[in-house]
This record gives sequence, C-alpha cells and structure tokens, in this order.
Amino acid sequence: MSGPALLEIPLHQAVPYVAAAYTVFFALILIYLAIMSGKLSRMERELGELTELAERRAAGEERNAS
Repeated sequence: MSGPALLEIPLHQAVPYVAAAYTVFFALILIYLAIMSGKLSRMERELGELTELAERRAAGEERNAS
C-alpha cells in the first residue's frame, strides 16, 4: 500500500467528516460575527459619547466667546 492510498475514504464514510468540518467552520464564522458586532456596538456608543462631548465643548466655547 502506498501513502496516499491509506488516506482514501469511501464516500459514504467521508460525508459525516465533511459535514462536521462545514459545521465547525460555520460556527467559527458565527462566533467571529458576534464578536465583531459587539465591538461595533461599543465603538458606536463611544463615538456617540465623543460627539456629544465635542458638541458640549463647542457650545461652551461659543458662550465664552460671546
């Protein structure tokens, strides 16, 4: 028997392994998207806070300049 011949698996036995690989890959993609969604939400919240702070500072400077 040669090396590559040992790696051959009949199709009916390979299907569960391929399905498991796709399931793991899909789960990893979902986990990645969940993590990115959380980071995006946090960044949007922080950006809103910074925008509000900048607007308050600008309004305070306008009052001081008057």
